[in-house]
Amino acid sequence: MNSLFRKKSIAQIKADAAAGMSDHAQAEVGGEGTGLRRSLGVFDITMLGIAAIIGAGIFAMIGQASFNGGPAVILLFIFAAVACGFSALCYAEFASKIPIAGSAYTYAYASFGELIAWIIGWDLLVEYAIGNIAVAISWSDYFTGLLKGYGINIPLNFTMDYRTASQGFDAVQKAGGVTPESVAGLEAACKNTGAVVSCNQIDAYTAWANAPTVAGVPIVADLPALGIVFLITVLVYVGIRESKTASNIMVGLKLAVILLVIILGAFYVQPSNWSPFAPNGFTGVMAGVAAVFFAYIGFDALSTTAEECKDPYKDLPRGMLYSLGICTVLYIVLALVLTGMVSYTLLNVGDPLAFVFGEEGVNIPWVSGVVAVSAVIAIATVLLVFQLGQPRLWMAMSRDGLLPKVFSSIHPKFRTPWFSTILTGLMVAIPALFMNLAEVTDLSVIGTLFAFTLVCAGVLVKDKEFAGPKRFVPYINSQFIVPLLFLILGTLIFYFNGEAVGKFFTDMTPTEEGETALGTFSHKIPHIVFILFSILMAVLCFVKRLSLIPVLGIMFCTYLMTELGITNWIRFGIWLLVGIAVYFLYSYQHSKLHNRAETVAGT
Repeated sequence: MNSLFRKKSIAQIKADAAAGMSDHAQAEVGGEGTGLRRSLGVFDITMLGIAAIIGAGIFAMIGQASFNGGPAVILLFIFAAVACGFSALCYAEFASKIPIAGSAYTYAYASFGELIAWIIGWDLLVEYAIGNIAVAISWSDYFTGLLKGYGINIPLNFTMDYRTASQGFDAVQKAGGVTPESVAGLEAACKNTGAVVSCNQIDAYTAWANAPTVAGVPIVADLPALGIVFLITVLVYVGIRESKTASNIMVGLKLAVILLVIILGAFYVQPSNWSPFAPNGFTGVMAGVAAVFFAYIGFDALSTTAEECKDPYKDLPRGMLYSLGICTVLYIVLALVLTGMVSYTLLNVGDPLAFVFGEEGVNIPWVSGVVAVSAVIAIATVLLVFQLGQPRLWMAMSRDGLLPKVFSSIHPKFRTPWFSTILTGLMVAIPALFMNLAEVTDLSVIGTLFAFTLVCAGVLVKDKEFAGPKRFVPYINSQFIVPLLFLILGTLIFYFNGEAVGKFFTDMTPTEEGETALGTFSHKIPHIVFILFSILMAVLCFVKRLSLIPVLGIMFCTYLMTELGITNWIRFGIWLLVGIAVYFLYSYQHSKLHNRAETVAGT
């Protein structure tokens, strides 16, 4: 049992990484030299961070979040930024102490031991690979829309995933769309408020109905998503230097367009659109958690490039914090501009930045075209950074024996993890054919929050070891601060919303058709777990005098996890159980740390 939680010292992690690179350079591919090419400075890291953070979330999902929360969605951006800020400080602390590729996986190995490290590595598959499926699908939507603006129409069955088309077909049929005339009637009304089916569902129905079939199965595949994943995979395969150059160019163009939208849009802001500020209350604001937090995913992927930084001790932490700060300011200002230009009720669209300059907004068509082009560029940069992160995570796990050696094999010419890069491309491209955008987004977000939570907890575990003048998370005693904050927040919630608190614990009225009282209660389980966890953390802070910043990071991230619902918790739990099974079937027996301990015991 002790071997499951055997930890690696920081010195041992560095030594194993060096040995792993030498082993593969010589034995596997016969390459010249050892190690990855160090070519990233603080500017490059900051640009990669902005490339990862600003993308699908700001160009596509901000519309839905604004529709649910109104102008008050900026509060959710601030809340998410604070959670990410605490997490970024903890990532920066680890990255400066352990400048090795692997991200949260490597940090968990040093803090909690092998089993937890494997779990976090398996969890990060959700963030990088599954998250990139969502990014690829979003890129495809903008790309096909851009082509449509130039009169180029790709057949609908080649522009969406299989699952979306099937669900749209079923929805239209249930709404009475069984004849061409009835479908035409539904299409004519799809833009109206309270329409039976949406225009997107009409497109999905058309794609399914008109798709060619093989053995009775409609051929529906998101070919643009496959294409962009292929191109990005080739770019990552060729090497980090080419990747960083392409990323810097794309980020510069993207920032220029976003600033154009903010500056030009500010002249069309009508303050009356900001009232009511929170039309759907706190519930409406928090309904956009997945969309808003997905817009922040990315800065942690920078820690996987530690071995390619010129000076990881200084450049990597600074680049992470700089990129997070820049993006937060842009998000808040952009959200205010969008909700000020048009009513929040109109923003439930897939292309909100282009929409506000379209016919139903301020009607400046050339700006809409520029935004569409920039969205294609922006989302491609996110795909680039995530495709960089996943192979390097697998490389770190392979060095430890938890995955086969081929996962850490370095290409002799390009000096990149070639096998892991190819496999990552396949894992993203193939599921993009049939997975639903909303489902993969929620799963990616809960996986990322779980990783952030463990990294913050890791800093608590290593706090004494990290003590010294060169650290990014200063020790602040939480003994009285956290319990006091807990009491103040609890008092305020009871005082201003006591009735809602009472209903939460007593009202079991079904919220969905056919739902049982037990089903209703199950949706409250995440919040109940969080309340109990908060009490436990307050007690631990008082007794153990824990460091404040990582504690706040843990509390912010776990709260955001509760807002994703029990369904996502169940899916994520199943994913982790599968990962644990893989660990005991392969990784436990092949672990270098485990085998090293057995060798020592045998001598």
